[in-house]
Amino acid sequence: MKKLSLHAIPAHTAISVTALLMIIAGLLQGYIPAAILQALLPVSGILIFLLSSAWHFQQKQQQAAFANDICETADALMDGRSPENYRPFEDSQASKVQWKLLQYCDRMREEQRQSRQDKQIIQELVSDISHQVKTPVANLTMFTNILQQHELPEEKRAEFLNIMTAQVQKLDFLMQSLIKMSRLETGTFLLHMEENSLYNTIAQAVNGVWAKARQKNIQIEADCDSHICIRHDAKWTAEAFGNILDNAIKYTPEGGTIRISVRPWQFYTRIDISDTGIGIAPEHYHDIFKRFYRAQEAATAEGVGLGLYLARGIITRQKGYISVKSEPQKGSVFSVFLLNDSIKAIQEIKPNGNRNDS
Repeated sequence: MKKLSLHAIPAHTAISVTALLMIIAGLLQGYIPAAILQALLPVSGILIFLLSSAWHFQQKQQQAAFANDICETADALMDGRSPENYRPFEDSQASKVQWKLLQYCDRMREEQRQSRQDKQIIQELVSDISHQVKTPVANLTMFTNILQQHELPEEKRAEFLNIMTAQVQKLDFLMQSLIKMSRLETGTFLLHMEENSLYNTIAQAVNGVWAKARQKNIQIEADCDSHICIRHDAKWTAEAFGNILDNAIKYTPEGGTIRISVRPWQFYTRIDISDTGIGIAPEHYHDIFKRFYRAQEAATAEGVGLGLYLARGIITRQKGYISVKSEPQKGSVFSVFLLNDSIKAIQEIKPNGNRNDS
């Protein structure tokens, strides 16, 4: 049988028991001899003094142990080790503080990992920008030197100036695309999610590419109910649609057709953008959304390979996604799925087709 030791009894418990005995003795003083009471009072005082001193010493020991546990935990975390004195299932102050320190350390490590990832992204962006800008800048430098150092016929000078103008336009287009890409990857652009007319967003995207389509005699057809309204960022979503349409125009032969159809589903609204272009091989479905990717068969077309990359990034950040189906030489279908927070009509339409203004 295990014996009870005085060291096993907490000091504050012993003080409480002693005080209780003194209260009982005071209440029963009429039944206790005076000699016993006179002896009990100094003994109780001495006992309480000793117990309070022991309790104070015990508290100091507990505080020192608590500080040692926390310091050992902090040292282990700073050295990248797991703390050996951590007892997660123990209900103590030290365990609670250790748990908070571990949470804080995990959060700091995650922030450091994110910081390293951001630095890597920035380095890649700087490398990509320098590589993409190098060609048009070199061309501009070359033609400038030719015009400055040689006497050329007026027709030749006009030809070189036209080439330089095209290079400047390409450089401007490239810089605008790179700025959008950097804002997308570093998260410095803000989405303004509001209930907007999807018809108006698609119309804005079509207006942006209408001139290019007309130059190639490409017909753009749109089938979208003007009353469909979903929560999305109209500006950036129009940018994404415009990039997909621009890509379709580039790789569709003259006289082709691009069709846009919108179908509301239960959880998503599906926007299909189909073309009669050169198509995409199935093994390149994922590649076309990569940054600066351009297929070999598309090398003669204008562009730098950022349009679809930006489009996917914009749609993904609105909790949507893009899929593609295609067949070489038979066209492609890009399907954009936008999440339905709520699909509602802009106006209530009566069964007879009249507007309900009530």
